Amino acid sequence: MWSILYQFRQEGWNFRRQVLIGHYYADFACRQPSVVIEVDGDSYGSDLARTNDATRDDYFRSRGYRVFRFWNNDVVSNAEGVFDVLSVALKQISERAS
Repeated sequence: MWSILYQFRQEGWNFRRQVLIGHYYADFACRQPSVVIEVDGDSYGSDLARTNDATRDDYFRSRGYRVFRFWNNDVVSNAEGVFDVLSVALKQISERAS
């Protein structure tokens, strides 16, 4: 994920890993503007995990963060696709902030 996020650094997106937001840790977050990226592995496919993820996402959103969620295997085997999704979304966020 770092190699994907590094490409956005040139555009001023300063992502950090394991960022404490309230009482949850986000896998990756950029504080300004507020973006959270969660990367999920195989253990996140259960109903309980999906419920917990939805609760976390709602919590982050209630604090003004836009949340993006990707499967670990997509980050590894489809990095270009993950980059494309983030690129479009971050461009839209930047345009709205202007």
